[in-house]
Amino acid sequence: MVTKKTKSIPNIKVPMKEKVEAWGMSSFSMSPVFRPETEEEIKELFVWANQTGTKIALRGGGCSYGDASTNNEGIVLDLTRFNKVLDFNLKSGVMTVQSGARIKDLWETGIENGFWPPVVSGTMMPTLGGALSMNIHGKNNFKVGTIGEHIKEFTFLTAKGDILECSPKKNTDLFYSAISGFGMLGCFLTVQIKMKPIYSGKMKIDPVYVRNFDELFEYFEEHYKSADYLVGWIDAFASGKSLGRGQIHKATNLKAGEDPDFPGNCLLERQHLPTRLFYLIPKKWMWILMRPFSFNFGMRMINLAKCIASILVNNKAYYQGHAEYAFLLDYVPNWKYVYKPGAMIQYQVFIPKENAKQAFREIFTKCQERGIVNYLSVFKKHKPDPFLLTHAVDGFSMAMDFPVTKGNREKLWSLCYELDEIVLKHKGRFYFAKDSTLRKRVMESYFPKDNLKRFYSLKKKYDPKGILQTDLYKRVFLS
Repeated sequence: MVTKKTKSIPNIKVPMKEKVEAWGMSSFSMSPVFRPETEEEIKELFVWANQTGTKIALRGGGCSYGDASTNNEGIVLDLTRFNKVLDFNLKSGVMTVQSGARIKDLWETGIENGFWPPVVSGTMMPTLGGALSMNIHGKNNFKVGTIGEHIKEFTFLTAKGDILECSPKKNTDLFYSAISGFGMLGCFLTVQIKMKPIYSGKMKIDPVYVRNFDELFEYFEEHYKSADYLVGWIDAFASGKSLGRGQIHKATNLKAGEDPDFPGNCLLERQHLPTRLFYLIPKKWMWILMRPFSFNFGMRMINLAKCIASILVNNKAYYQGHAEYAFLLDYVPNWKYVYKPGAMIQYQVFIPKENAKQAFREIFTKCQERGIVNYLSVFKKHKPDPFLLTHAVDGFSMAMDFPVTKGNREKLWSLCYELDEIVLKHKGRFYFAKDSTLRKRVMESYFPKDNLKRFYSLKKKYDPKGILQTDLYKRVFLS
């Protein structure tokens, strides 16, 4: 990657451009991609960018649905080779890793020793640096907060080239802004994360069918204090008295001494996701089998079938492994290909609890009126966090997957703009890791003005030449 070093501008050999695609496949950039393996290589690229005016987009696992790690006017730093697990203190549960280590690396390193990551996304493929940049949440957000709240310390390379140690007590301002700063202030280098002790390789799962939004909200409010994880699936095609029907999965960790098979069921060979459905069909073929249903009527039938299945297993508890429960998006490899030759976007919104039920009713009704219904809806409960560009609220979120085709793209973006107004009316927020349609006016409407003022001040301080820019940043902040 680096061919020669001089006292002035490092002689960087720029690779040929390659296609860098959003996870949802709805956008991409043609960019030179660097894949550094050491801190020295990352720092040298930052020096070169500052001296040449080159714009850099940081990229981890590439799991953001939209343009959060693409860069049509510069280079991309792919950090997935900067991925070593450096230390794991079994007494404290603190793991130290390079920022390109994936959530997969965390749980695979921890589970046989009785530890699990405190917060995980629906896929195990994000890097920890990317997870902190977006300050990801999980199905336990209402209980333990975001991933940033479990970080003990990190080293951080600012855009202007300084390496700083940050913690809740050291360089505090940068700690609470780099986490949630979507990669616009610098690059996480090493990270110390406090892992969560577990006492079983399985959790108790309670599946519950709900007939509408009233029952959905009622269950969450009654059971969140006794749950470790809660997530709801919603049939977006249902209407009338069935608007908001779906299934909830409540998960509860087993306590010390409750599982006679512990620690045997924490062995990696007993935790990895199964590769076959019903022990017969390779899961890598599943997206091909699902593809014929990838249209409105087909998805309506799939949602209806899932509702019927939910009724049949209602309140029939079972036990499931941590990875199997947590990583639904990895359960069927490449399932997003069902949308080809089109693509998909996810529209995720966070609404305060006092407004959430009405907001989601309006959102689902509006989608049905416009004839663009999302194919997958996921519902979660949240609590606020202390980070600068937080998406969290004391309330609930809904993540909605929409197909993107040549024929519906313009109408879909127009629908999202209409939904934005519903979200703003109900004092809601959006999430950069999932966004593809947000506009600057909307962003400025929901973020507190003091937070934005502070972010711009920190951007000027730590990135005075503005070398860190992604297509998302240009679309939402510079447009």
